[in-house]
Amino acid sequence: MQSEVSPQGASVLLVEPFYGGSHKQLIDLLQQNIEGCCVFTLPAKKWHWRARTAALHFSQTIPTCPSHRVLFSSSVLNLCELVALRPDLARLKKVLYFHENQLVYPVRKDQERDFQYGYNQVLSCLVSDVVVFNSVFNMDSFLSSISSFMKKIPDHRPRDLDLLIRPKCVVLYYPVQFPDVSRFGESRTDQRPVGEGGTGDQMEPLHIVWPHRWEHDKNPELFFSTLIKLKEKQVDFHLSVLGETYSEVPEIFSEARCQLDSHIQNWGYLSRDRYLQVLIQADVVVSTARHEFFGVAMLEAVHCGCYPLCPKALVYPEIFPAEYLYDTPEQLRKRLQGLCRRPDVARRHVVKVDTSSFSWTSLKQRFVSLLSTEGP
Repeated sequence: MQSEVSPQGASVLLVEPFYGGSHKQLIDLLQQNIEGCCVFTLPAKKWHWRARTAALHFSQTIPTCPSHRVLFSSSVLNLCELVALRPDLARLKKVLYFHENQLVYPVRKDQERDFQYGYNQVLSCLVSDVVVFNSVFNMDSFLSSISSFMKKIPDHRPRDLDLLIRPKCVVLYYPVQFPDVSRFGESRTDQRPVGEGGTGDQMEPLHIVWPHRWEHDKNPELFFSTLIKLKEKQVDFHLSVLGETYSEVPEIFSEARCQLDSHIQNWGYLSRDRYLQVLIQADVVVSTARHEFFGVAMLEAVHCGCYPLCPKALVYPEIFPAEYLYDTPEQLRKRLQGLCRRPDVARRHVVKVDTSSFSWTSLKQRFVSLLSTEGP
């Protein structure tokens, strides 16, 4: 897709090979809020083929234009190939944004990890002028993995690539456009009065929400096995399982739907407004992710008033204080069981996370600087 803004006269090229989800949201945000941007994208389908071949496509579709000064792309693009095919683009300030990195992105077995995707990202960093990560965890995990990743090459291995890339690296959190929750009416505490005795067991059951993609890397197996244990202990709760589904949905979802049927309030993808309404009504948001480089869904849920429970790993300790983190599956079960027995604890709690620091309002000026020729 080419943007409606003419490339002629535009100073910033926004290039996105996988124009969907958070990648699309970021490109749209930049185009709408920063002057002089033109956009070139490909639909968010067949991720592996986009990573392999998008550079060749864009080399033929991006017109030559003397006004271009900056090129911004996600790390799905093999930037090295694009600037080799288009020397006129090589002269621009080249900014590479990492939503994720392929050196530590989880695969079922390490033998299944395709070396080429991570290798492309390393090469793209080497030709970039600025390499931007959406979290410190994303940056550190990438840089610290380059050396061991390159050891997969049987001989004549390159050395010290992390030392070449590190000086170019900056962390710039993903800018979340948080919703105005006031337009949805009453808060959860207004909707759920405490019973006459003021005890938690007289309140409406704890509402637990899981708002993630229905894929194995989000570890739904751990989430559902935890709730099934709570059910076996006759602990009461309500459940909403939201998030997008793709062509292959893990079997655990259909199994869990049967076993937890009496607890389910919402199941499956919802419209944006309905999704936000559920987050506002819910009490606790849970992540069981095996990988997370930032985590928009958790921050949105916290913004809507949910009490978060996250693994003490990945990006989470960077964003959430220790009281919201768990180490083991048993800790997660105990924390949820305690909140189920005293839902008022979650409902009255004010989460100690300043979501505004992750908002577009707070981060806009840094992005403006990034996309200027004077900025870092």
